[in-house]
Amino acid sequence: MATRKNSTDDPLAPITLAVGQEELLLDRAVREVVAAARAADADTDVRDLTSDQLQPGTLAELVSPSLFSERKVLVVRNAQDLSADTVKEVKAYLAAPYEEIALVLLHAGGVKGKGLLDAARKAGAREIACPKMTKAADRLAFVRGEFRTLGRSATPEACQTLVDAIGSDLRELASAAAQLCADVEGTIDEAVVGRYYTGRAEASSFTVADRAVEGRAAEALEALRWSLATGVAPVLITSALAQAVRAIGKLASAPRGARPGDLARDLGMPPWKIDRVRQQMRGWSADGVADALRAVAAADAGVKGGGDDPEYALEKAVVAVARAARPQRR
Repeated sequence: MATRKNSTDDPLAPITLAVGQEELLLDRAVREVVAAARAADADTDVRDLTSDQLQPGTLAELVSPSLFSERKVLVVRNAQDLSADTVKEVKAYLAAPYEEIALVLLHAGGVKGKGLLDAARKAGAREIACPKMTKAADRLAFVRGEFRTLGRSATPEACQTLVDAIGSDLRELASAAAQLCADVEGTIDEAVVGRYYTGRAEASSFTVADRAVEGRAAEALEALRWSLATGVAPVLITSALAQAVRAIGKLASAPRGARPGDLARDLGMPPWKIDRVRQQMRGWSADGVADALRAVAAADAGVKGGGDDPEYALEKAVVAVARAARPQRR
């Protein structure tokens, strides 16, 4: 989720800097400022501009005093792409912003346009981090945060199932969480999410990984083809495979007889996942884990440009993992 990077948390601050490439979080940062401005003044004038629309002289025109002293919100998207002359004008404005105007700069981060980024920070801008969420753990944290924001309780299994079902699209994850909260009373659990999104769950990268480490090659390949057909990024599938195999390796090397709570703490897994991995690890050996990790690493290189056919690389990895899980079925 979007996170604050300084102590200034007033959405009506003269300057808000939203940094990152996650579109949903960037849009939320804008909506928060607009909502606060319109709560203070229903007639607030909102101007939402792309970088090519903010030409030299445009900012001066937009911030010029009005006869009616109206409140304004000026949104500048892709601020890293502003021309050099426009950046000079924006920097000059940052040094002395107007109280009745909320300037919102959306910046991708990185090297391009860093001078403007630094100037906004130096001017004391209220900053919101909106990073692209490429890790499954980040998306899981996002879903948990959505339920908290909506004032609802959801079990860890429910949150994980929703991420497995929906995938990497934050807009869809947010929409799904809101729909569940609207339709379901009480705590949202795994069974509820399954009823709503069971078809989507079958297309997730984690379903591919679960079926593969359980030695169910045919089902894993079916889930893989469905995942790719529905737009799941190949790199997310190799990541899920790697996580699943590593989890088995970690649990296999853990002391026997240890309690799930202790294992969860030592291995960095939630207790419910310990139980799932215990069921999945039957039939695995240390050599099997090593073979599977090598196969997944090869597939990962293949989907990142090291091969000509990412789909074939994934199919090979899925079959290799399933065989490592059930060597007797070769």
